[in-house]
Amino acid sequence: MLHKIATDTAPQPAGPYSQAVVSGGLAFLAGQGPFDADGKRVGESFADQVRATFENLEVVAQAAGSTLHRAVRLGAYLRSLDDFAVFNEIAREYLSEPYPARTTVEVALRGFDIELDAIVRVDPDVIR
Repeated sequence: MLHKIATDTAPQPAGPYSQAVVSGGLAFLAGQGPFDADGKRVGESFADQVRATFENLEVVAQAAGSTLHRAVRLGAYLRSLDDFAVFNEIAREYLSEPYPARTTVEVALRGFDIELDAIVRVDPDVIR
């Protein structure tokens, strides 16, 4: 069974998808970028965009009854792999050991520099 997760404190989906769905003790978090809850891009520097993106992903994880500290997988999509070291440094602020499995790829993002998605563990009795 799938349970839809939604929160007003993160950007709303721009298409036919949920911010997250919970199934089988896992929450599958849709991609988030450096946007406020109204969809306006935030963050002047790459570091600012990374933090804003992690904050959005954390808000969705919390709406699912979890946190990024319980992430088992992280997908990172960077406009430029030249920013890889900065991304790794900031990621340590939001993730815990053992760090989640991760894929990082360079992609042609338009108007922003990073997007993240994740899979986090949730307690089986916590379905919101």
